[in-house]
Amino acid sequence: MNELTAENLRSAFGGESQAHMRYKSWGEKAKQDGFPKVQILFEAISYAEEIHAKSHFRVLKDVKGEFEVTSGGAFGLGTTSENLELAAAGERFEVMEMYPGFIKEAKENGEKGAVRSMELALEAEKTHEALYLKAKEYTDSGKDIDFENIHVCEVCGYTSHGEMVDKCPICNVGNDKFRVFK
Repeated sequence: MNELTAENLRSAFGGESQAHMRYKSWGEKAKQDGFPKVQILFEAISYAEEIHAKSHFRVLKDVKGEFEVTSGGAFGLGTTSENLELAAAGERFEVMEMYPGFIKEAKENGEKGAVRSMELALEAEKTHEALYLKAKEYTDSGKDIDFENIHVCEVCGYTSHGEMVDKCPICNVGNDKFRVFK
């Protein structure tokens, strides 16, 4: 694997791993703040970020050694509204800056596995940002979200709520490959 692609995947792995844990912590804070359904949203998207991290790790399976992984991301525990804003901003960064650059480089080097892993994550991150921003609207008015049955595709991390889709709009797997958070 091209070294720059490997470095980018390690960075994405680190970022997704940190988001996974950050969202778990922010979910606990949401519950403390009286927003139990926002906690469920954070838990669901945390799971999606874990899916992304594992996908990147699998692509890197043949790249051995110790690596210094640097990745950005918000840190700290604010109000639920602040945490939702930081979560949305992190997703936006991945969608607008991080993944497009990483994907372009991987394509230029013919790294098909890396491209697929990152393209799936990119598309899923778009759904995460939208859900976080919608949840922020609710919490800013002092209300918990009215999302029912949050669904996460176990292949790509696509996340939605409400009625179950027949197949994932990103990776096309059937809805039997979705995990439901209630």
